[in-house]
Amino acid sequence: MSDNQNLLAEQRRALILDEVRRRGGVRVNELTRRLNVSDMTVRRDLDALARQGVVEKVHGGAVPVVEASSHEPGFEAKSGLELGAKEAIATAAAALVPPGSAIALAGGTTAYALAHHLLDVPDLTVVTNSVRVADVFQSGQRRPGANHAEATATVVITGGVRTPSETLVGPVADRAIQALHFDLLFLGVHGISVEAGLSTPNLAEAETNRHFVRSARRVVVIADHTKWGTVGLSSFAALEDVDTLVTDAGIPEVLRAEISEHLADLIVAGEPTES
Repeated sequence: MSDNQNLLAEQRRALILDEVRRRGGVRVNELTRRLNVSDMTVRRDLDALARQGVVEKVHGGAVPVVEASSHEPGFEAKSGLELGAKEAIATAAAALVPPGSAIALAGGTTAYALAHHLLDVPDLTVVTNSVRVADVFQSGQRRPGANHAEATATVVITGGVRTPSETLVGPVADRAIQALHFDLLFLGVHGISVEAGLSTPNLAEAETNRHFVRSARRVVVIADHTKWGTVGLSSFAALEDVDTLVTDAGIPEVLRAEISEHLADLIVAGEPTES
C-alpha cells in the first residue's frame, strides 16, 4: 500500500479491504503507518467497511467477513472496491465494441464503469437490465460537449424486479431478453471458478443471466481478480460458455494457465496482448 496522505476515502478503504483479504486481517497501528494517516482516520475507514458488511472489526483491527453463498452485497457496497482494476477492465472491454453494434450490458459495478467508456462509440444499441447503466447513457447524452451526431445510443431497459445490485430480473426481464439478439454481451459476475463457472447469490438474477447468455453471439465476462474462487448460490453458465474473459493484472500466473485451458480468449487489462 502507498504512503499517500491524500488518498480519497474510497481509495483508502479499497486498499484496506484488499490487505484484509490478502493477509486474513490487519491491525490499526499497521494501517496508520502504511497509509500515513491518523489512528482516527483508520478507525473511521474500518467502521465504514464494517457497515458495508465486508470486514468484521476485532480488538485492534479487522478481519474479513466470510460471506454465505446466498449473501448479495448492494451496489454501493461494491462500487468503491477494486476501482483501478475495474477502470482497466472497462478500458480494455470498450476496445472490443465496434461502432453500430447491438450490445447487452448486464448489471454490476464493472458494467457501470464500462458504460462510461462506451458513451462515444457511434450508433450503439444497448440493452441493459441495470438501472445504473441506463442512467449513465441517459445523463451522458445530455453532458456538455457530447457529440450527439456521432455517439447516439439507443438504450433499452428490460424491466423487472430490482435486486440489491440495482439490476432488474424476473419473468418480465426474461421475456424481453428472449426476444432479442446481441452481437456482444458484457457480463459482470458475483463469483467465478473452474468448477462452478459463473455464479450469483440471486436465483432470479441467475435465470435472467442465462437468457442473456443464450441471446448473445459473443459472451464477454468482465471480472476483476477478487471474483475468482467465489461461488454464489446459483451457477448460470460454465466457463466454456464464455468467449472472452477480461480481467486485471492481479490474477496470478498459475490461475491464468488454468483459465486458458477452458477459454479461447483471455485479456488481462493493462498488459500487452499477444499478436
